[in-house]
Amino acid sequence: MSGGATAAAGTADPAATASPATTATPASPAARRAAGMRRLLAPRSIAVVGGDAAAEAIRQCRRVGYTGAVWAVHPRRAHIEGVPCVPTVDDLPGVPDAVLLAVPPAAAVEVAGRLSRMGAGGIVCHTSGFAEAGEEGAGLQRALLDAAGDTVVIGPNCNGVLNYADGVALWPDQHGGERVDRGVAIVSQSGNIGLNFTMQRRSVPITHVVSLGNGAGAGLADVVDALLDDDRVDAIGLHIEGIGDVAAFSRAALRALERGVPLAVLKSGASELGALATLSHTSSLAGPDELSDALFRRLGIARTPDPAGLLETLKLLAVHGGLAAAEVASASCSGGEASLVADLAEPRGLRMPPLPGPVRERLEGVLGPHVPVANPLDYHGYIWGDLAAQTACFAAFLGSGAAAHLLVLDFPRPDVCGTDHWRTTLDAFIAAHRAHPVPACVVSSLPEGLPESVRGEILAAGIAPMQGIAECLDAVRAAAEVGAAQRRARAGPPAPPGPPPAATRRLDEWESKRALAAHGVAVPAGRLVADGAGAAAAAADLGYPVVLKAVAAHLAHKTEAGAVRVDLRTPDDLAAALESMRGLGDRFLVERMAGGAVAELIVGVRWDPVFGAALTVGAGGTLVELLRDSATSLLPVSRDDIGASLRSLRTWPLLAGYRGRPAGDVAAAVEAIAAVADLAAADADRVTEIDLNPLLVLPEGAVAVDAVVTVRAGAAVGTAEPDTEEDGDG
Repeated sequence: MSGGATAAAGTADPAATASPATTATPASPAARRAAGMRRLLAPRSIAVVGGDAAAEAIRQCRRVGYTGAVWAVHPRRAHIEGVPCVPTVDDLPGVPDAVLLAVPPAAAVEVAGRLSRMGAGGIVCHTSGFAEAGEEGAGLQRALLDAAGDTVVIGPNCNGVLNYADGVALWPDQHGGERVDRGVAIVSQSGNIGLNFTMQRRSVPITHVVSLGNGAGAGLADVVDALLDDDRVDAIGLHIEGIGDVAAFSRAALRALERGVPLAVLKSGASELGALATLSHTSSLAGPDELSDALFRRLGIARTPDPAGLLETLKLLAVHGGLAAAEVASASCSGGEASLVADLAEPRGLRMPPLPGPVRERLEGVLGPHVPVANPLDYHGYIWGDLAAQTACFAAFLGSGAAAHLLVLDFPRPDVCGTDHWRTTLDAFIAAHRAHPVPACVVSSLPEGLPESVRGEILAAGIAPMQGIAECLDAVRAAAEVGAAQRRARAGPPAPPGPPPAATRRLDEWESKRALAAHGVAVPAGRLVADGAGAAAAAADLGYPVVLKAVAAHLAHKTEAGAVRVDLRTPDDLAAALESMRGLGDRFLVERMAGGAVAELIVGVRWDPVFGAALTVGAGGTLVELLRDSATSLLPVSRDDIGASLRSLRTWPLLAGYRGRPAGDVAAAVEAIAAVADLAAADADRVTEIDLNPLLVLPEGAVAVDAVVTVRAGAAVGTAEPDTEEDGDG
């Protein structure tokens, strides 16, 4: 066996520091793992197994002030960093709560087995050479988990665990964090990005950093769930590339909602679209990244665009939590800054509500007749440097009732400028906030505009020191989304994905519309015919104008294939259309023309092996991929969810009524979309994809004029004759 020796460091009686969890074994494997995770994150005793990496972990534990027992294991060394070594883990003086394992892969498997048998709390496996290294490594990774059994494993191939609240550094590398009493925790699938977060200079109080590495043992959900048990964690930030177990992650996120602990995420990396993307508009719009977004929205997790955005969002969430609304009031001593805030708030969907009458009157009394009072507020320079006047101004401003109040303030460089008046402005804002403790931020237009000492003072006053106006406004929007989700207190996770289909077949348009009609989706009256005589008879029966389509399962995109002709008004038009489709198939669909549409929508459901069934609604027609105006939600969805998705579209004004044009029947559109979702749910074991494009939204009613349904091979779905349904205003 490779790996090393133990020794006590920093306690008089190392064995006495063993966690109580080592003497009482929980009954179930899940309970044992949960107890092990608690011991791992806040250990009373640590063992390091290895050479240089183990030595670095000891140094880092000392740097952050760890006071528990530290033991070292190495077969040949007498000491590591002054800690006496024992040759094997079996020789340890007690059962460790947490172990840093940094030995070659095969040895790591053996040591993990020994640690499991002795009842260790958890293992941080720093060792690489597992699944990330190929098939042989993947086999070693499976062996590692088998050997560990119920013992929690973080990693392998990870940087480890930092706990700045308790002074723990199971981390064989340098890091930039410091001891804190409370703050935010960060879970990262990338060790280097996690390390970078510890080096931040944004005054974000970080309690924990957990690097998951391969995530073979404890996953994202396990760590989040354990962090939720620590009352010192005010918010949790996630850096992830993939979610893995969506159901477990959803349960942990819902628990975070219930406990009022906000989650924010930085997601990088996206899988390639599946093979259906070449045939389905829905797949092209609802790829893996859109599905991740849908999951985050469902669970009230704020998605951030980059590392700086994640840190600024966590900072705001740690100070103020979820906000009551997506709105801000802003104050600055510059018209340019006021305009900049307004310009940046609008595209982010943040409202800047007018100041209430009493607030305006108070501000006018303080600022005088030459200062226009509005939101955003440019309070001008008349009161600059006047502590009493500025305090009165900010006290009135903080009574605006907005969800968040911003003071734009960039301190000058102290090496070349005086800062007295800026100091006065900050003192006035802090004093006003002390009397009116509403959600408030001091935000600099440039990140360097708030020195570290100033940020610390702002934080201590219960105000968020935000670095960058755009980043601040992004954080406000994210906090408003979190607050809305917490108020909704959503009851359940998305539907489970279920097994992937072994093989599928695509229904032709006639079959697809019969399936949709059976579930209440209105489709045009139509006839399926085999020749010109049948088409002429059908058109005469339905009444002109009509639409003619070639029918075959492979004709998913009829416009591109020349398989559809619309607005045929005479028998001659119909005959010419039939001639143009010669060779495309031996069956044709003649339908009554549906006209007078207010808007065209795409409605689709696709099955994803990770996320399950997802509903996409968006701007439809032939420019679906070009416009890319869509919203995706994970099933199940409510009618309220569908309505919210429609309102989020850039093309919503067409449905609502635009420049004198009639409004669409939104209620009918919602019912049609709900029927599509119901079909997917009712036939979940058979239907794998639905692609309806377009759904015509009329002034009265909504009708599906083209549709493709994909089912598992050999499956049949409930059907009804399309011409028995409502057929629009043909």
